[in-house]
Amino acid sequence: MKKIEYIIKAAIIGAIYASLTYLLKPISYGPIQVRVSEALTLIPLIDSSSVLGLFAGCMIANILGGLGPWDIYGGSLITLIAAYLTSRMPNEYLGALWPIILNAFGVSYYLSFLYHMPYWITVLYIAVGEAIAVIFLGIPLIRFIKKSGLIKYFKK
Repeated sequence: MKKIEYIIKAAIIGAIYASLTYLLKPISYGPIQVRVSEALTLIPLIDSSSVLGLFAGCMIANILGGLGPWDIYGGSLITLIAAYLTSRMPNEYLGALWPIILNAFGVSYYLSFLYHMPYWITVLYIAVGEAIAVIFLGIPLIRFIKKSGLIKYFKK
């Protein structure tokens, strides 16, 4: 039963991530973005199934985004690594660093040449957008889950 629960939770998190990203498509893709779904990247702090859920959700969102293999594989792999590293952090502040840093430097690598923009400018844009999503949305989300008692539905 635990495997089924794990898969269901991963699928739900992935579906929420992909849906939020695509629903907010105008601000979710490109070199200047605030991908609101990235607020979910702190969920690995409280639930291990979210690591694969975020990876799958990001891959689906990136397939729908239309930027091709770089975003589909590169962006999804960056999300997988960030989610895994976040899961190993002791708190949401340290956990927030991985999605911000890895997306800023990794996603900017391919977005800078896809959009013909200077790399360091793209790093700045992606870092700011990621920080908005993770710090200003993700940290309050994790705190809400913990304070509201919803934490019982999550398992590390």
